[in-house]
Amino acid sequence: MLVHIVGVLTQEQAASCRSALTSARWLDGRTSAGRAAATVKQNDEVDLTDPAARHWSETILRALGANKTFMVNAWPAKICPPSFNRYSKGQRYGTHNDAALFDFVQPNGRVWVRGDLSATLFLSEPDEYDGGELVIEDDFGIQRVKLAAGDLVLYPSSSQHRVEPVTRGERIACFLWMQSLVRDAQHRRLLHDLDDCIMELGQQKPDIPAAQRLVGIYHNLLRLWSDA
Repeated sequence: MLVHIVGVLTQEQAASCRSALTSARWLDGRTSAGRAAATVKQNDEVDLTDPAARHWSETILRALGANKTFMVNAWPAKICPPSFNRYSKGQRYGTHNDAALFDFVQPNGRVWVRGDLSATLFLSEPDEYDGGELVIEDDFGIQRVKLAAGDLVLYPSSSQHRVEPVTRGERIACFLWMQSLVRDAQHRRLLHDLDDCIMELGQQKPDIPAAQRLVGIYHNLLRLWSDA
């Protein structure tokens, strides 16, 4: 399941984030990659201890928590701190898989996150760079993704994906991984499809008993499939 979520950040917020990151500390992106991924990775990533990165990471987490579309498609149990990357002319990230497990340090100790879902939040406008498409391959086929600043794409972390070479300009984005309350990808897809049907039926015939029965089925499946 691949979900395009519009307007996680406003255009003004995305522009402010890009501006703040301009003066942040950038590192070679290969330092955060595993041995296999490092051989195909060519980008820069912000040092997450940088104040600008910490501020915008926290801002994006709040925006995600307030976004209903994100919440009902991801059902996040844990989210890794959002990170930021930059692709300049000639940089790319070859085909790879994300790690199964991530860890990060919080005040109360080390936290482990199972990588069920990955997300890219685009911060650069599409006309600011050429190339740089996020190409995702899974049972939904091959999808080439290049979204407006502030929009997010959510997809299974098990998918193979790549970032095409940037041939002009600069592509800045936020990326993150999360552990879902609904571990199974097919279960998440069925819940997504059922929710779409409920919303459509509710708009067309909100008072019919079948609509309420479907809501009950949705919540019973969520109760059955969730790890909470």
